[in-house]
This record gives sequence, C-alpha cells and structure tokens, in this order.
Amino acid sequence: MQRLLIVAGIVLLVIGLAWPWLSRLPLGRLPGDLRIERDGFSFFFPLTTGLLISIVVSLLLWWLRR
Repeated sequence: MQRLLIVAGIVLLVIGLAWPWLSRLPLGRLPGDLRIERDGFSFFFPLTTGLLISIVVSLLLWWLRR
C-alpha cells in the first residue's frame, strides 16, 4: 500500500508539473467523445477519452505489479 501511495503521489506531481503541456493535448476532443448542444441544454460524455485513460492506467498498473 505504501508503494502504491508513493507512486500515485509521484504521478500526480509529474502531471501537475507537466500540466501546461498536457492541456494542449486533444483529450476531451477525440473522435467518439459525445457532445450534444441544443438551446438551453449541453451534454458532454468523453467516451473515447475515458477508454484511452483507462487503458493507459491499466497498463501502467500492470507494469508496476510485474
């Protein structure tokens, strides 16, 4: 558990430091992300972005447990 918390803290630190560059990535605007905008109504569901992030996190956790 300690190792997981340390790794999570380091990952959050790296993401925080790299945020100016990460904000330029097209995450949230990928093909497959659902966006519906109508009068007085707006709906956004980042389907593709969520799947991509899930795959990356799963691979990272698999690699760390090996």
